[in-house]
Amino acid sequence: MQDIEPHYSWRDIYRAEDDKFSPFFGREYSEFEFCNKIYNYLIHPQWDEFGSNTLYTKILYADYQEGYAIIELIGEWNDAINNDIMLFKREVIEILMHHGITKFILIGENVLNFHSSDDCYYEEWFQDIEDGWIAALNFQEHVLDEFKRSNIDYYVIFGGELDNFIWRRLQPVNLFMQVAQTIHRRIG
Repeated sequence: MQDIEPHYSWRDIYRAEDDKFSPFFGREYSEFEFCNKIYNYLIHPQWDEFGSNTLYTKILYADYQEGYAIIELIGEWNDAINNDIMLFKREVIEILMHHGITKFILIGENVLNFHSSDDCYYEEWFQDIEDGWIAALNFQEHVLDEFKRSNIDYYVIFGGELDNFIWRRLQPVNLFMQVAQTIHRRIG
């Protein structure tokens, strides 16, 4: 797991540690010192911790004028024991929302498992963004199945072309536009 880095191709145009509105503003990273881990597995030091023992994140891009953020996740998303959604919402999402972000693209290729609790924080997040949305890209099928069983699909948009989205070669604005078009076709 220590070899799995957050997507780095956009670092020349956005770095969360340089963004004064980011919850990770001012963070310094080591390329050599591995200290964060998921269970007994060390993870790459570029991932950001936000209070969870099993889930880490990286804000890949935030556009405050257009009101969207692209966020990558790694680990086990565990609401049942760690209440990861509460931590994620309070420590990352609400800070971004405070600065005008209402559209969220969550990339979940490296989310290994999901354990649900209730949907209160998802509902709160959904209500807080009013005209915005939350899209889940490339989450594994068994994670999406658990999302559905937990009724999170009421608040988070996934499925169809969002499940096998080829995004790494795109620039952030192109990724956002393609995801937004997909969402508008579904809800419009």
